[in-house]
Amino acid sequence: MFSDLRAFWADAGPLGRAGYRIGVALVASGLFHLGVFAVDGGPWEGPVSWRKAVTFGLSFGVTLITIVWVSSFVPLRPRERRWLLGAFTTACVMETALVTMQVWRGVPSHFDQETTFDTIVSRALAAGGGVLIVTIAAMTVASFRANPSVAPSLRLAVRAGFVALDVALLLGAVMIARGVTEVVAGHQQRAYLVGGFLKPGHAATMHGILILPALAWLASFTGWTERRRQRVVGFATAGYALFAAAVVAQSFVGEPLVAFGFAGLGAITLLAAGVITLTALTRRSPGTVRPA
Repeated sequence: MFSDLRAFWADAGPLGRAGYRIGVALVASGLFHLGVFAVDGGPWEGPVSWRKAVTFGLSFGVTLITIVWVSSFVPLRPRERRWLLGAFTTACVMETALVTMQVWRGVPSHFDQETTFDTIVSRALAAGGGVLIVTIAAMTVASFRANPSVAPSLRLAVRAGFVALDVALLLGAVMIARGVTEVVAGHQQRAYLVGGFLKPGHAATMHGILILPALAWLASFTGWTERRRQRVVGFATAGYALFAAAVVAQSFVGEPLVAFGFAGLGAITLLAAGVITLTALTRRSPGTVRPA
């Protein structure tokens, strides 16, 4: 397992290793601002809060590290990989930096058109979101290309994770569009209130790209046959899909009891797949040969 991790770093190349380092820096920024919040206090929610600097740093940092790693399982040509990872990394840094700057300035980051500068920032954030959508969509399409060098169970996890991330980014775009519509209509303050109505669904679909491939990768060390790994990863994917769909549906239809019931069932299914995999890892004999 540690040998695999070292290989991921060594094979990432200069751009990939830069992405890993920048991702760690973004995570550190999120943790730093969590400390600032603990000292400074203030509201956790709202358009102007330390929460935004915390969540953007942590989410974009973890996502960037994840995309650099997961892209190693996607059949991308070298130039294609450079362009996509370069654009994605730049957008992650820009989004986090601009949001964090606005938090320190004490003004909203999204939908704020009170001044010319704030309008430029708001539009730059929207443009960065567009870059994220395009790059992830391109990687999603590439993940469905034939790639016999990657086990079917891992291919399934990567594809499902990318599709979930596509949904997360589209939900983010819908929220931005909703807020901008209110701003154009002259309802600046209302934009802050209604612009985040899909946050739970956005969060629920964001990190499937890490959870599912990580589970498939861990399963490769269990000694299971590939057929069994596919079943377990498929089980986990179904659980995650049910959980995420229920949370997204709740944001739109507002039926909490029904949605939470399906979300709970999905979460339990995903958790069960994780427990089964970890149990198999602990029971594996040290001399067991890792399956191809």
